[in-house]
Amino acid sequence: MTTSASIVRLDQNHRRSRAVIANGMVFLAGQVADDKAGDITAQAREALAKVDALLAEAGTDKRRALTAQIWLADMADFDAFNAVWDAWVAPGETPTRCCGKVELADPAYRVEIVMSALLA
Repeated sequence: MTTSASIVRLDQNHRRSRAVIANGMVFLAGQVADDKAGDITAQAREALAKVDALLAEAGTDKRRALTAQIWLADMADFDAFNAVWDAWVAPGETPTRCCGKVELADPAYRVEIVMSALLA
């Protein structure tokens, strides 16, 4: 972790930080599943678990999420992803959200999730 003024960078390397904390907010890099062999349900659960872990490391949680970008490799996965998402979000505290189809960095990835949240 490195600090510059009021910026804290979590799990930083030469190319990216997994999360950046600044001005009372945390900004997460795109989260994907480590197990690329899983279907959309498995990959969505794993990516959201990584989101949970990063939010916790930053000192907050999904109830403080402000916005989410969901990138799917195939819009045919939309309904299955939504089933996982709907079980994950805090009822009554859903962030803004967009969801679109993109070509992900590895063709085995089914979903990537980018999120921002307020600190607790």
